[in-house]
Amino acid sequence: MGMHGKRSLRTVSIGISMFCCLFWLGVDAARAQRVEEASYSSSNVDGMLPDAPAPMGDNLNPGASSSNTYVQGKQTKRILEVMPNFRSVSADQKLPPQSPREKLKTTLQDDFDYSAFIFAGGLAGVAQAENSYPEFHQGAAGFARYYWHTYADQTDENTIVEFLLPVALHQDSRYYTLGHGGVLKRTAYSFSRLAITRDDDGKEVPNYSEVIGSGAASGISDLYYPSVERTWTKTGQRWLTSLILDGATFTLQEFWPDINDHIFHQHD
Repeated sequence: MGMHGKRSLRTVSIGISMFCCLFWLGVDAARAQRVEEASYSSSNVDGMLPDAPAPMGDNLNPGASSSNTYVQGKQTKRILEVMPNFRSVSADQKLPPQSPREKLKTTLQDDFDYSAFIFAGGLAGVAQAENSYPEFHQGAAGFARYYWHTYADQTDENTIVEFLLPVALHQDSRYYTLGHGGVLKRTAYSFSRLAITRDDDGKEVPNYSEVIGSGAASGISDLYYPSVERTWTKTGQRWLTSLILDGATFTLQEFWPDINDHIFHQHD
């Protein structure tokens, strides 16, 4: 692997590590606060009603319990009101199979949403700062080359991974939130969705759409990258980078309901 590829992968790895640390700290703090509030509430109830009989099973305010579970794993259409989150399914939510039209709709949303252009600009800026492709040069013209290559890469992958292969293989392109368990368990679950998905019947199957689709998109990119960048090593680097970014996106989608609820206090 060349020095440019190593720097690019190092940048992605550092960014993902920082992201995971911040979210773990945020979720742990939110969990601690929730336990403290529950303990305080319980002590107050015990002090006010010392002779009250113990609740029987789920008969005590079942509506509140159901609502709390629902809010805890509830996804929103956007993350931080910017990043599209159209393919995330709330924890324990049951949905009918996706039609080909629905798969196409979410793909087009990811491809042409305004945030897609912002995200491509961010990745292009990092790549230019790392001088990942010296053939593109620096300056405004160089950034323009980085930008359209980056946008073409993410559009290729979205189209293949979210639409073409899911339709052909009858696989579900959505992310199903786990919503319970420890941080490590949920993080591992998020990255495991790179290899495991559901088919249109709801059964877990190998995620050929993700793995093969990302590789195919990386191969297609050889058609418009400079000839010196069309090696097996360079194609493999783009493939690996795509998978790492998708895994980080799944992790963000997994913990977003917790962050949204406990930090931003937005339940709707």
